[in-house]
Formats: sequence, structure tokens, C-alpha cells
Amino acid sequence: MLEIEKVSVRYSSDEWALEKIDCSLEEATITGIIGPNGAGKSTLLKAILNILPYSGKIRMKREPTKKWLKKIAYVEQKSAIDFTFPITVKECVSLGTYPEVGLFKRLRKKDWEKTMQALEIVKMERFSNRQISELSGGQFQRVLLARCLVQNSEVILLDEPFVGIDAISEQIIMQTLEQLKQAGKMILIVHHDLSKVEQYFDQLILLNRRLIAAGPTKSVFQENSLRQAYGENIFIKGGSET
Repeated sequence: MLEIEKVSVRYSSDEWALEKIDCSLEEATITGIIGPNGAGKSTLLKAILNILPYSGKIRMKREPTKKWLKKIAYVEQKSAIDFTFPITVKECVSLGTYPEVGLFKRLRKKDWEKTMQALEIVKMERFSNRQISELSGGQFQRVLLARCLVQNSEVILLDEPFVGIDAISEQIIMQTLEQLKQAGKMILIVHHDLSKVEQYFDQLILLNRRLIAAGPTKSVFQENSLRQAYGENIFIKGGSET
């Protein structure tokens, strides 16, 4: 179980990014983190990862998450990643082995086999020798998920993984995440397309700097809670947040 207790993050002395967030998440679930722009969704992931300073407590199985960092995989927004870095697809995926193997150590045959198996799962094996700069946005997102598979983490955090990708890649990613859930993994996804929420997520965290609601998707994804988060002009059926 992931426990988030009175977690707050400040942008500055007088501006909150998150304020006193309280919720808990069960294992073997896919949880969506939703809310308007600037609601603190990505900030919450970074607090879990101890990337940002925060007040309050975040625990995984009753231990501080900093003790779990090797068991947490993180895929940040594509816009924050350098696509021009000279690395092949299989080399990018193999980076997921380093928490176990160690930096600057030669990868073993079994590590490369694990890398190729992960690429096969996301249907990217035939691109293994391509430079990452040659991939589409959807293909690259599948490569980043393959890197998580190689890492064999207990918890997987994804920040806006479906932005700017094709429908086939989105389908492959969700199928893979469902398989990971069945294997007992906990998955948290920052997400913006409200039209897919009921289809994709078992649980939701609805934020607007404060916690609006958290729990099973059916109980959180209600008009009253959504209006509290997004305001009165929200339009859901078409997938818009305006």
C-alpha cells in the first residue's frame, strides 16, 4: 500500500503546489491522477520519488518511499526528454537494468535477453537498432515503458504517457499496463483526457492543489467532484477539460 499523509509542496513561501494531500492506494491497481493544468499532478509524482522537497509523509508498505526508489520506475513527460541523444532503442531500454547491475558495468547476456523480451512485449523489437531520434512519439513512449519492464519495479509512475501518441501505441501501452497490474504492480498515471478515465483506471486521485476526491473511479468520477476541480465550464463527453 502507498500512503500519502498531509503532503504539501510549496512553489514559494506564499504559493502552494500541493496542500495537505491525504490518500492511500492499494497494490495491483491502475490509478489515474487527474485535475486541471497547474493542479499539482506531476508534482505529486515527484514528491513520491523524493525529487521535490515536501512536508508530510509518503510511505510504501509502511516504509519511507526513499527506501523503495530502486523499486519505483518513472516515465516523465516526453517533452522533458532529449530525443537527440545518440542512443539506440535497445540501449535506451537496457538502462532499466542499471539499478540491479550498476552503472558503468558491462551488461551480461541475460540482461540483453531481458531487454529484447521487453521490446517484444511492447512490439518494438524490430526497431531495436534504431536511434531513438528516428521514432514517432508513440513508438518512443513504448520504448520508455519497455525500460520499466526491464527494471522489474513494484511501482510504475507515468506522467502524461498518452499525449501526442497514435491510437495503436496507446492500446499497446494500456494492454501492457493491464498485464503488469495482473502481476501485482501498482501503476500511477497523470492523465488529462477525461473521456478515457472510466475505461482506463481502477482508482482516481482528483486534484486542484488540494485533494478533491480519491478512491474507486466510479465514486470519484462524478459531476460534483469534477466541477470542484475544473470549474463550472467543464465538458466531459467530448474529452475536453475546458
